[in-house]
Amino acid sequence: MKVCIYGAGAIGGWIGSGLARAGCAVSVVARGATLAALQQHGLRVLQGGQVSAQAVACSAAPAELGVQDLVVISVKAPSLHELVGRIAPLIGPDTVVMTAMNGVPWWFLQGFGGALAGQQLASVDPDGALALAIPARHIVGCVVHASCALDAPGLVRHHFGNKLIIGEPSGGMSARVQQLADMLVRAGFEAPVSSQIQTDIWFKLWGNMTVNPISAMTGATTDLILQDDLVRSFISSVMLEAKDIGARIGITIDQQPQDRHAVTLKLGAFKTSMLQDVEAGRTVELDALVAAVRELGTLTGVPTPLTDALLGLARLHARVQGLYPAPLEQADARA
Repeated sequence: MKVCIYGAGAIGGWIGSGLARAGCAVSVVARGATLAALQQHGLRVLQGGQVSAQAVACSAAPAELGVQDLVVISVKAPSLHELVGRIAPLIGPDTVVMTAMNGVPWWFLQGFGGALAGQQLASVDPDGALALAIPARHIVGCVVHASCALDAPGLVRHHFGNKLIIGEPSGGMSARVQQLADMLVRAGFEAPVSSQIQTDIWFKLWGNMTVNPISAMTGATTDLILQDDLVRSFISSVMLEAKDIGARIGITIDQQPQDRHAVTLKLGAFKTSMLQDVEAGRTVELDALVAAVRELGTLTGVPTPLTDALLGLARLHARVQGLYPAPLEQADARA
């Protein structure tokens, strides 16, 4: 099977390495230091104190890699606009595009959402360019339950977790999603198939839409965040807003916020992906994690005053750091 990893960061590198070990013909779209590292060393993963390296084809030009059986999109949400005009050469009539990303994806309401089904989310795809570049029929959703970090370009450190939940946006079991699950299992991943992948996306989001931006603003690890009574209470209130929104679109969360906090605390002290981005000077993905929740609140009629406060503070902090775009009128004034 021909597999292309579009976005050779921590998660993309980890998935690509597993698929290469399983015998897939893996290629990577990369550039700059990452491209040079992959050409020299291959795709490397540090796990259990040992480094494994897999030789992969790589190029900065997708057209050089050709049509794929599977494309894994694992870029950060703010970088999605960069692939709009570049991904077409990778996609043939039967190509599966698996999105392995945090937050609410642009296709979230395709085949799902009741009265909102088919609605375009301006927070994550403002001009509809993603939906046009990657037709919905190609997409299989993926929710990653693993913690990885980049030690250096092309070198991934795997901390914990090994689960990739996959599913069709319209739900149900299809032949292609079962084949994909089987391949991921052969590559060493846990790969359960979800009957409603949006529920799995929302449930993961329910935990990280708060802790991620708070860690980015404070520099705190997750244990410190949840051990502060006032911060934990604020997080719980935001989660209850998101829980109400989910219920309006057909996603029922049976847990209470404190149940989720207990699970997160068991993981110990770790840096969220958004804090890692801030420390590395990378753009933060606030739109997919927080702005999309706010937009869905508006669409479902659920008031979101605390989600609004979280988004406002987090994006102001990120703008000051140069890690989130300025409002259009401010950008125009600087031009």
